[in-house]
Amino acid sequence: MSDELPKAYRGLDFLTVTEVRHWTDKTFSFRCERPASLRFRSGEFAMIGLENGDKPLLRAYSIASPNWADDLEFYSIKVPDGPLTSRLQHLKVGDKIVIRPKVTGTLVHDALIPGKRLVLFSTGTGIAPFASVIRDPETYEKFDEVILTQTCREVKELDYGHHLMEEIANDELLSEIVGDKLTYIGTTTREDSPLMGRMTDWLRDGRFAEYTGAPLTAETDRVMICGSMDMLKDHKDICLDIGMKEGANSDPGEFVIEKAFVG
Repeated sequence: MSDELPKAYRGLDFLTVTEVRHWTDKTFSFRCERPASLRFRSGEFAMIGLENGDKPLLRAYSIASPNWADDLEFYSIKVPDGPLTSRLQHLKVGDKIVIRPKVTGTLVHDALIPGKRLVLFSTGTGIAPFASVIRDPETYEKFDEVILTQTCREVKELDYGHHLMEEIANDELLSEIVGDKLTYIGTTTREDSPLMGRMTDWLRDGRFAEYTGAPLTAETDRVMICGSMDMLKDHKDICLDIGMKEGANSDPGEFVIEKAFVG
């Protein structure tokens, strides 16, 4: 990093990577220092990336750490030919990433009207923003029950979700706040596991209601959705079919989706 930065880098922060963990051959997470001035709501995303000549290579990444954390955590898929992830997956402790200090996103409490049960639907690394939401005390002030679902192809891909649950259980303060309000449902679609199938199928055939104790309803449930484009559409259709209205920061509703993608 030279003293004379190209114009495209002005206003960006350079952050040191403090931890890298490879969960599978397709997923990894990393932590980096958090700028003292950076403020965000749990569930938001930032534009992060790497130096790339005269112009940085930036993509939208959900911040997986809760808003009270001292560092920033990100959870990512590895895309062999992805412009950014093909390089980002080789990060090592001590390396630098760049971040645009302006954060945004719709997977936040402000975009939902009050409800009793918060349901977080995710596939793959779409769990990242919810890693932030489920570790935020405000979540449990606003909702009596929180259900986090994650659907992956293989069992190993659920390790990150299980790790989050263990982390909460082992945190003296957080475990007291969360209590028995949080449930994690990890399902697979390809490799055999105790819980199989897409969550859209669970919602349609009654398995979701049977497992959680109640079907999804517009009256008491509030929903956040993060995953692939097809997954977003399928879950959105189900929410609309039961009378839910899509929310936004400026116009809260019963469900929200995230439209920012990593490439």
